[in-house]
This record gives sequence, C-alpha cells and structure tokens, in this order.
Amino acid sequence: MSLNEREERAGQVLRKFDLNLLLIFEALITECHVTRAAQKVFLSQPAVSHALNRMRDELGDPLLVRTAKGMQPTPRALAMLPAVQQALKILEVTLAQPQAFDPSCSQRRFVIATTDYFEMVHFPLLLSKARQIAPGISFDIQLITDETLQSGLENRAVDLVVGLASFHEIPKGLQQQLWQREPLVCLVGEHNTEVGDALDVKAFIKQPHVVFTDIAGARPGTVDLWLARQQLSRETISCNLNYTAAARIVAHTDAIITLPKQMAELFMEMLPVRMVSPPEGLDAVDMTLIQHPLYAQDPAIVWLREQIERL
Repeated sequence: MSLNEREERAGQVLRKFDLNLLLIFEALITECHVTRAAQKVFLSQPAVSHALNRMRDELGDPLLVRTAKGMQPTPRALAMLPAVQQALKILEVTLAQPQAFDPSCSQRRFVIATTDYFEMVHFPLLLSKARQIAPGISFDIQLITDETLQSGLENRAVDLVVGLASFHEIPKGLQQQLWQREPLVCLVGEHNTEVGDALDVKAFIKQPHVVFTDIAGARPGTVDLWLARQQLSRETISCNLNYTAAARIVAHTDAIITLPKQMAELFMEMLPVRMVSPPEGLDAVDMTLIQHPLYAQDPAIVWLREQIERL
C-alpha cells in the first residue's frame, strides 16, 4: 500500500470515528474499571459501557477484557494509549485560554499607525507609563496609509491604528471604536491682527487655510464636510500630513489652521501662535481606534488597547 493510500485510509477512519470517545478510552484503559472511568469523565456507568461497546465495534478489538485479576486492557489498547494521551494533551493545550500577558517581563515591540495628534499629545504619556510598568516593551510609530488599513493589520505588520477620524471609510471586517472626541479650535500667528478672538462662518471662510489630513489624499475632512452641509467652502493654501509643519506655516503667514484643542495648546507653548474660537456649531472630531478581529483577543493587544483607552 502506497503512502497516499495509507493517508487516505487513515483519513476515512478518522472521519468515521467519534473523537469524543477518545476521552472515555483514556479513562477506561487507565482505570481498568467502568465505574471509576465514568466518574473520571463525569458520565453515567451505562453511558460509558455503551461507549466501550461502540469502540469495540469501531476498532474491531475488545479493548478491555474481564480476567481473574479484573478488567485488563488488550495489547491493542495498551499500544494505543500513549498516542491517545498525547493527542488529548495537544488538544487541551490548543483549546486552553492563552497565557496572560505580563508587561513587566515582555520584550514585545508594538507597532502603532497613527496621526500627529496621538503621537504628540498622548504617546509621550503612554511611553512614560510603559517605561514604569513594562520596561522591556518598545514602540514603532508609523503613518496611517491605505496599505495599513488594507493589509497591515491583517498581516500583523501593524498592531493598532489610533486617531483616524471617524469619517474615513475603512475596509469591511476591521473593528473600529470611538476612542476620543476632541473639540476643534483655530490657530493664527501672533502677528495676525486681521483675526480677533473668535470667527463667525463668514469670516472663517474668507481666511486662507492650512489643512491637515490623516491619510495622504484623504479629503474632505471634518471642517469641509461641515461647510459642505451649509453649501460653503474655504480657500486652502496648503494641505499637510504633519500638524507641526502646518502650525509653523501659520506662525509665518496670515493663514489659519483648525485642529484639536489639545494640539493647539501644545503649539501655543512652542510657537508664536494664538488660539481663536471657531465658528459656532463646528463639529468636534471623533477619533477612532481600529484593529483586526483576528487579533482582538491577543492578550498583548488587549493590554495595549486598555492603556490607550485610559489616556
């Protein structure tokens, strides 16, 4: 008989055999007693006796035989026992809950695809905390790209996508949840005397704007969608992938930028810019946390997600 024929025959036997009987087989052969075996697998004695008869028919061997010394396993049963025990052990380990993630001992390197907002406002706090409770953990911060969403999460090239605005369409199958809602404000250069402390819609759309996008080419954003609902638009003089670059443009020109409030507060400490109240009714920006369902229950990913949610 060829190898292929043997494999095919073994496959036929496996498909025909009730694998639930293996637990009862192991109990019967190790206990050599139907009642004790029944107690071991939490079944009734008649149920175990019935299972033994089924295995005898399936395997063509009595398996357990009554002797003057009590029930004794046949040579076939003894030959099968180690392999059955090994198979059951493998299944037990495979089906068991994954080991808990211990951040204090981990050397895991997490990859987070994110925006300037998370990287500047929240990541320093995340890293500071991680250094205290998980000194061996490190991070790789990447830009969010279409490839990240299309394949990066599924291929585990990226662990989480954090901070993407909720209006962006994402591939079906990914898990997305609201992470943070942030009010929007405007920034202008300190030298800009044309803009007061607040802007109404009319004054807002007259200003030259610097625009930030989460993903290259991903427009319109929160502000443009809000304006479009009012059949309005604004003049954009620069579209940037980096908040810092956009803020520096504002500091050196007469342009304005609309951005999350915490980001604006950081730039006021770093650059000659000031905060301006945006038009009344401007939507806040909803930022999301995105992951792949394949790895949503990975203890390490669960831990990282919890740390970010707490921020």
